[in-house]
Amino acid sequence: MTILDGLLAQTALSELAISGEEVERARKFAMSRVHEVDLSDAVITRVERIAAAGDRPAVRDETRALSYAELADEARRIAALLEREGVLPGTVVAVGGVRSVTVIAAFLALELLGAVYVPADANWPARRVAGVLEQAGAVLLFNTDPGEVTPELVEGAAEAGVPIVRAREAAGCPRWEGEARLEGIDQPRYMLFTSGSTGKPKGAVVEHQGMVNHLYAKIVDLEMDDRDVVAQTAPLGFDISIWQMLCPLVNGGQVHVISDEVSYDSVAFADAIDGQRITIVELVPTMVRLLLDDLAAQGGARLSGLRWMLATGEELPTEVARRWLLEMPQAGLVNAYGPTECSDDVTHHIVTLGDLELLRLPIGTPVINTDLYVLRKEGDDHWYACEPGETGELFVGGHGVGRGYLGDHDRTRDAFFRSPFGPSPTGRLYRTGDAVKVLPQGALQYLGRVDRQVKIAGVRMELGEIEAVLQRHPSVGAAAVVVHDFATDL
Repeated sequence: MTILDGLLAQTALSELAISGEEVERARKFAMSRVHEVDLSDAVITRVERIAAAGDRPAVRDETRALSYAELADEARRIAALLEREGVLPGTVVAVGGVRSVTVIAAFLALELLGAVYVPADANWPARRVAGVLEQAGAVLLFNTDPGEVTPELVEGAAEAGVPIVRAREAAGCPRWEGEARLEGIDQPRYMLFTSGSTGKPKGAVVEHQGMVNHLYAKIVDLEMDDRDVVAQTAPLGFDISIWQMLCPLVNGGQVHVISDEVSYDSVAFADAIDGQRITIVELVPTMVRLLLDDLAAQGGARLSGLRWMLATGEELPTEVARRWLLEMPQAGLVNAYGPTECSDDVTHHIVTLGDLELLRLPIGTPVINTDLYVLRKEGDDHWYACEPGETGELFVGGHGVGRGYLGDHDRTRDAFFRSPFGPSPTGRLYRTGDAVKVLPQGALQYLGRVDRQVKIAGVRMELGEIEAVLQRHPSVGAAAVVVHDFATDL
């Protein structure tokens, strides 16, 4: 048992206070979707099979491009370097640097070794880097940048007492040989840190089965094939980055890593989409709006090769959806919703013109192998099943539900429950904290948070975390944080 497994095993799942009668009613009204997929392969295994069947382009960034065979070769050399540095199955390795082809190769290398990936974004302050490395129990920081290591990464690693290993050292290593070390589909695969109400971020641990199931959920719902090119735009600390890096590699497609400089410039981003023949993009709605605004200022329509725009991370305004459907009819619009703790998206909804009559757009129906329950808590602190049309709190079951928060037993017990609804792949149920209701057409509608967590520009934040940080300053005796939308005052 690794240190990671040991820390997770110490946390017992909570029991959901719900009667047998309400369990049966919840089953009756549950939204479930079963789809048979093979979750037993590592992504690197798929990459090597595709390479063997006839090599083809796999990944590219602004500096280089790799075929499937070249990507697999680089991953195996990185794996050899990391094993030489003491990386074992189940240990945690931080991967730091700017988004690049090398980050993707490093993720695949960790799959080979059976290690756990945790990102350390080069844009984070040193204190954040140190906190993540310490909480994750990372054995080293693997830096992917070809030049000098970002000062914040160096300072953060030093503060955490974690050594830095450079990617460029892998070039001289022999290829690591052997099959990917996958001991079971419940093996921890990656860890991402989300906002925490105590000022301490939460390390959400996602299993192999959840990650791979989500990759196939995108492939199934977007009807992806080997002609698709996905734009990798999300910062490494966001769950979106995982599927953007890996999903196309499962079935022979391509990943194009778009730099921050380009992705934050809507016109340059549109040029990249057209120039690289990108077919699938996922952005927060704020960025979708900016893209539409800037393209309109440039004279309108473009992006003729784009097949899908996915909006996620914050509520998709009806006005933005209307503009997209009218101005970009060649590309479908998907409203996607899901928490990091459940391997990213748990619902998809293809937006239609008919949806625009609603005040709030639907977030959709379950992705494959996912179960959704809408429950409400009454005065006796027991949970009751909601019928369609009633408002309640969303609970998630199925392959995607993660292990919990590393080393944080209290918050794990607050959010993760033993599923009372019968056999399930993980046996776990996740309480999202989101208020929803089932619309007459059978899709879920998001109504807001039931606690003090908010999303600003797509970033999920706990107001209590901000208060906790403010109160660390010796001159601050107390702090209260509220959200005010200045746009409503204009």
